[in-house]
Amino acid sequence: MPIQRSIQLHNLTQVEFDERDRIVMRCAYDCQNALGRLCDERVYENDLARRLRSEGFREVHSQVPITMSHGRFHKEYRLDLLADDALYELKTVTAFTSEHDAQILHYAMLLSVNHGKLLNFRNMSVEGRLRCNAVLTETRQCVTCDATRWQPLSLHCADLMQHTKAILHDWGSFLDFRLYEEALVFHFGGEGHASIRSPLTLDGIQLGTHRFCLHDTITSFMVTGFSDAESQRSHVQRLLKFSGFNAMQWLNFHHSSVRFTTLTR
Repeated sequence: MPIQRSIQLHNLTQVEFDERDRIVMRCAYDCQNALGRLCDERVYENDLARRLRSEGFREVHSQVPITMSHGRFHKEYRLDLLADDALYELKTVTAFTSEHDAQILHYAMLLSVNHGKLLNFRNMSVEGRLRCNAVLTETRQCVTCDATRWQPLSLHCADLMQHTKAILHDWGSFLDFRLYEEALVFHFGGEGHASIRSPLTLDGIQLGTHRFCLHDTITSFMVTGFSDAESQRSHVQRLLKFSGFNAMQWLNFHHSSVRFTTLTR
């Protein structure tokens, strides 16, 4: 199976989630009051799970695995806490970021549930952030591929596009773009073979190195998740200009669309 879940969840309604969440938040405050604000995430995770079980929650699981598979590629995610079908991700950070939002929505889509909540134990009081997943599993399977700006420069370029479409067929869209990149790098030989750090040179001076993904010896590929890819095009073009590559195949994943663009120096 492309997405293997060790636990199947009932998709809670908003009312059902709120009923559970009231107890979870009260227990989270109790955790912080007892342990303070400086513990590691796993400490809060274990204490919160213990408190929820004592409150009568029947199914409380931590570090729940979800495995993504495509051919010989496998990647495992670990979900912090499932409490009677409610999904929680625990943090000990100064502030939530868009990366945290993306992570909880990514997990909610993998579980095919509509709700997931972030809990942060580092601040003065436990901070909770509910994120609602409005993307149905059927929606994720409806992917639009735009190849109007794509030019295959080698057989490997054709393989890159075909394999990307095969991954989308297995997993659907809307997921973290870095997952798609990781699977593509694996397909072309894995880290160390299909991913290298290449010098960036300006006016004959080497300024440093940058990581590039490779699908052949003279052409790199780049995977991004920009919401407005066109506004980022000049930046991607400049990155290619100062690298040692003649061309780059740029794959931008945004919601249900994937845009394939060929860039040359």
